[in-house]
Amino acid sequence: MTPEDLRFSVAPMMDWTDRHCRAFHRTLSKRARLYTEMVTTGAVLHGPRARLLGFSRIEHPVAVQLGGSDPADLAEAARIAEGFGYDEVNLNVGCPSDRVQDGRFGACLMREPVHVGTCVAAMKAAVRVPVTVKCRLGVDDQDPEEALDALADAVVAAGVDGLIVHARKAWLRGLSPKENRDVPPLDYARVVRLKRARPDLAVALNGGIGTVADAKSHLVNLDGVMMGRAAYGDPAGLIAVDPELFGQAAPVADAFAAVEAYGTYVADALARGECLHAMTRHMLGLFNGRPGARAFRRHLSTVGTRDDADLATLRAAVALVSREVPERRAA
Repeated sequence: MTPEDLRFSVAPMMDWTDRHCRAFHRTLSKRARLYTEMVTTGAVLHGPRARLLGFSRIEHPVAVQLGGSDPADLAEAARIAEGFGYDEVNLNVGCPSDRVQDGRFGACLMREPVHVGTCVAAMKAAVRVPVTVKCRLGVDDQDPEEALDALADAVVAAGVDGLIVHARKAWLRGLSPKENRDVPPLDYARVVRLKRARPDLAVALNGGIGTVADAKSHLVNLDGVMMGRAAYGDPAGLIAVDPELFGQAAPVADAFAAVEAYGTYVADALARGECLHAMTRHMLGLFNGRPGARAFRRHLSTVGTRDDADLATLRAAVALVSREVPERRAA
């Protein structure tokens, strides 16, 4: 994996970055790396794999994020995911939810860096695609300097191909998963110190990145930036990714063109029996800031949820948005 592979990505987000969301984001950027929602090893090994891991070829480059802590299970799940065609396998060492803690994976593994290294080594031995880790600065009362260094040392020794750091600690006691996304303070400087201490390790930053301009500023010191909620809530901002971060033309001119580009995927999915809302729920923020954006959202949230909603329903929603006012977005 080269640093450019991690240059810009959209974060894995539970209940959000499903296959329809990723296909939509791909219409906005050809270069952004996309991630699945976290999938547990138990689900991969024993669940409906085609539903959990299936994706469209248009999504490449796309990575699967695994949750688990048993090295053998992670190795087998990684092998299965590679067989589905994923470009990268990522290990979740950052999720703070109670369910994840009960399963001994996610952020609580920050306390077990040597074990994380063992997991990474097992995954590396099982697949040819890159294996990366997404982590926090530490958890609870851990010293972020010591905790992050210990994790980095362990995974580097195991051959990890890249480290994505959410630049906040996670408080496993006292804060909800939602609060853990905002309450612990961001410490970008800590991630920069990690990169400077390990120049050969590809390091990407996650947490609080609001615009592509923000992302570009962090690329002065780091190999990559991962954008989460801002990419989902204001997806039109992703149109700036290819020209601003990769020096390539944007795949679509604006949000209106993005809807038309996504329309082919929507039509195919509808023909397979998918419901329109499964796809359009990821588009509600597309016209933020434009006159008619509220009407667009309302139409998709009401008419768009009906059983007979189709591509014409989506186009009717778009027709409610003004084309007169130019979009004014930070690059």
